[in-house]
Amino acid sequence: MSKGREAAAGGGAAAVLLRYLREQNRPYSAQDAFGNLQREHGLGKAAVVKALEQLAQQGSVREKVYGKQKIYFAEQEQLPAASDAELRGLDGEIAERSAQLQALQQSCRHMEAELKDLNSSMTTPEITREIEALRKDCASYTEKLERIKSATNHVTPEEKEKVCREQQLYRREWRRRKRMATELLDAILEGYPKSKKQFFEEVGIETDEDHGVVMPANT
Repeated sequence: MSKGREAAAGGGAAAVLLRYLREQNRPYSAQDAFGNLQREHGLGKAAVVKALEQLAQQGSVREKVYGKQKIYFAEQEQLPAASDAELRGLDGEIAERSAQLQALQQSCRHMEAELKDLNSSMTTPEITREIEALRKDCASYTEKLERIKSATNHVTPEEKEKVCREQQLYRREWRRRKRMATELLDAILEGYPKSKKQFFEEVGIETDEDHGVVMPANT
């Protein structure tokens, strides 16, 4: 291709891009502009990049750099001023889009909550296994209950009451005898020259505490 044709092609790409950026009036990267225009206008990526840089140098578009990416948009001062009706229309469109955005965000939150519930719920195979395990437990408990019911060595309420009365009697006697022994030993120790521990060792006395025995509580 001759230099004249290259210049003409470059000028055509710049014109297409400038018209597109002004019509859309929003920022685009070279990749976005190339993707949107290549099919309709047959522009190559290199031509798009070169044309955008040329337009930026001419002041027809503005160029902003964000990290490694460049963004291009139409020079706002070169755009016709919007009428009051157009501004009201844009305000209405912004309000409508904002309402749509809020509705979509709320829908996303609901779906996220539903997904969380579903992920925490048991799957059908897991529920099937859980039901089978519970059935086995129920069968085992039922069998155990039947064995208990059919046993002949049940304790009757009368027998239980008798055992409780005997326990209380033995506990009272235990407490009475322990008190008597303690009083007797205290009287002996008043005149004993050694310690209580030494006396117990010499006589061979063993206490409940020595064997970890605790008197049962009242029932």
